[in-house]
Order: sequence, then C-alpha cells, then structure tokens
Amino acid sequence: MTTPHASAERTVVALVGNPRPGSRTLGAATTLAARVAREIGAADVVPIDLADLAAEILTPEHPGADAALARAAATDVLVVATPVYKASYTGLLKAFLDLYGPDGLAGVVAIPLVVSGSPAHGLAGEVHLRPVLVELGATVPTRSLAVTESRLGELEQVVEDWLAREGGALRRAVGAFDAVGVGSDARQGVTGLVPAEAVAR
Repeated sequence: MTTPHASAERTVVALVGNPRPGSRTLGAATTLAARVAREIGAADVVPIDLADLAAEILTPEHPGADAALARAAATDVLVVATPVYKASYTGLLKAFLDLYGPDGLAGVVAIPLVVSGSPAHGLAGEVHLRPVLVELGATVPTRSLAVTESRLGELEQVVEDWLAREGGALRRAVGAFDAVGVGSDARQGVTGLVPAEAVAR
C-alpha cells in the first residue's frame, strides 16, 4: 500500500483523558496519532493533554478548554484516549466531552483508544467510549484500539497490527468526508457547546 502524500488540509488530534500529566496514555495516543497521520497523509498531529486543563474544565470560565474543544472539533481524525477507570473512561474525559452540545463532533472521524491493566477491560472503548462519541456526532468507523500496560513496550507493533485490520475502514471514512467537502478548512469552530453556567456547579 502506498502512503498518501501529506496534505496541509488534513490534521490528526490526540485527545488524552488521563488526569496525570505526561502519562503513558499520552504516549500511546501520540504514537497512534502519528501513525494514523502517515496513513491518511495528514500534515499535522496535535496533542491535547486534558491533565493540563483539569483545573478549569468545571469552572464558569474555561478559555483553555474552549480552545481545546474547538481544536478537537476542527480536526479530520480525533484519537480519543483514556486509561480504564472502574471499567470505563475517566471522569476528566467525561467532563470535557460534556462541554459539547449536540453534534459537537460532527464531521470528525474518531478513534477510541483505551489503556488498561488487564485484558478483561479491553472492551471498555467499545462499550463506553464509542457510544458517547457517536452521540456527539463523530464517525467511528473502526474498532477501538485496546492496549494493556504490559504491551506498551511493543506499542508500535500493536498499532501496526490494529491498522492492518482497521486501516481500510479508516481511509474510506476520511475519504468520504473529503469527497463531500468536509475537511479542516470547512469546519469553523465547534458545532455546539454547552453554556459554561450549565456545567459550573
């Protein structure tokens, strides 16, 4: 397979919901995002580490979170990564995603990524994370990538194996948006946001 030439019109964002800054989840997300960028010919990979925004997400004014919301909604492919907490995704990631209104991620191709301590939690991305992304209007054409902590040392091979299975669906989804003119240049900000006062308790 020939890797597409990089396009300035395509971007990939790695959105990380681990509350610990610089986490292994961040490393896994950026590795996957970089490989996906090569696969679809994207020019840029942008990491968003929600640990850096945790202090403001639930406050009445959250300019940093607003900028991150807009950036994630304007990308072509959004890798949404979380460690598994109590068999689901983190409260930090939920609080961030709750700031979107209906169809806040419309026009975005999303890839759920979960990092867990046990293979028993490998379905957390499919059972919990995929539905909320679909509810927000994202297209989720692939199965989630589930990585156990014991395999983080061989992450590049794990990503390659996943891409061998899911790369076709990913490329078709990105290509379909290109065909109808939905790309980073066509997305202006966020489709829908929840007012700050609605989430500030």
